[in-house]
Amino acid sequence: MKRYFLPVAAVLSFALGATGGALAKSHPGHAHSLIPSFAPHPRAWLPALTKSPYHPTHPHKAKPQHKVKPKPAHRQPSKPKPKPKPKQQPLPQHRLKATTLSIYEQTVKPRFLAAQGCHAARRHESGVVVLDFGKPAFEHGGYGSVLFSGRFAPNHMITAAMVRYARAYVGCLPKGSTASIELARGTSNYHPTVPSAYAASVRWARETNKLGRELHRRWLGAHVEAAAADDAEPAWDPSFRKTRQFFHGFRAAVHGHTLFDYGSLDGGVGAVWSARQAWYVAGGLRHTKALPEIYNSAMAREWADLARIARGRYHRDVHFAGVMTQGTASCNCGLRPLAAHDALAHALGAQGIGHVPLPDGGTNIIG
Repeated sequence: MKRYFLPVAAVLSFALGATGGALAKSHPGHAHSLIPSFAPHPRAWLPALTKSPYHPTHPHKAKPQHKVKPKPAHRQPSKPKPKPKPKQQPLPQHRLKATTLSIYEQTVKPRFLAAQGCHAARRHESGVVVLDFGKPAFEHGGYGSVLFSGRFAPNHMITAAMVRYARAYVGCLPKGSTASIELARGTSNYHPTVPSAYAASVRWARETNKLGRELHRRWLGAHVEAAAADDAEPAWDPSFRKTRQFFHGFRAAVHGHTLFDYGSLDGGVGAVWSARQAWYVAGGLRHTKALPEIYNSAMAREWADLARIARGRYHRDVHFAGVMTQGTASCNCGLRPLAAHDALAHALGAQGIGHVPLPDGGTNIIG
């Protein structure tokens, strides 16, 4: 075995030496090695290594990676842009009329009350509207009033008629109107023919509450508010007894609705009623306001005197809601609404109480 091993080793040694010399000659400038190199030369693999993705790049000189741009999607033919609509001009706002028209009612037939309400809306009325249904009365076992036609109207028919007025008023208002009214159920203290003025007033207040509920149920409350009114005049009830009972009954039964006094003072404080009695119905009692009759300058001075006394003696103001006048352009029945308002404002200033609130406008009552 040994005699075969030595010659083979010699041959291999000679072959390796020859191969190493040949390789050394093919790469000049590098150290000679007898061990053959089976890997590429460093000059060949070093550039490839630097291009490897695993080779770290300098943190401050990172080369930006180029994103592959997506292929453009297939474009659909663009639709023509719609032409811009012309800007609409704002609707003209109707000027609200501060003076309303109140009525001495002859009937409670719905169609007549509806016509009145629509007429008020077309005049753009805004403020207090008194529908005067006459003095309190009791007939056929029920309470109501005697109309100015002399006919009796039960309470429920008066309420139904007022609902028709309110519906027509709202229905005839122009779109977007801000007009609103306090629709007052009017009566008076003129010799009421009732078993009890207190009971009559309680029912008057309950019907006013009912009207308020109907207005909200029918979505009319934004333009119409329920109220009541009493033409309380000293000459018709010098003792003040029935007037006091009526105002007491209303206060006991009403649910927040206003009771307007649209009467007179008949000579001023002390002529018939005392200052306390006059002030009691003109704002001294809860839920009451004054809508005084101002037919001339003398009546304005009487109400201004009451306001001065109430301020000095009771430390309270008369709660004015405007002024009440009567007549038409063809009737010389006293001051017109604007003139009446100015007369009362001037009289209040002359009494040194010009700061007392006095709303603009008022209402003019016709028959």
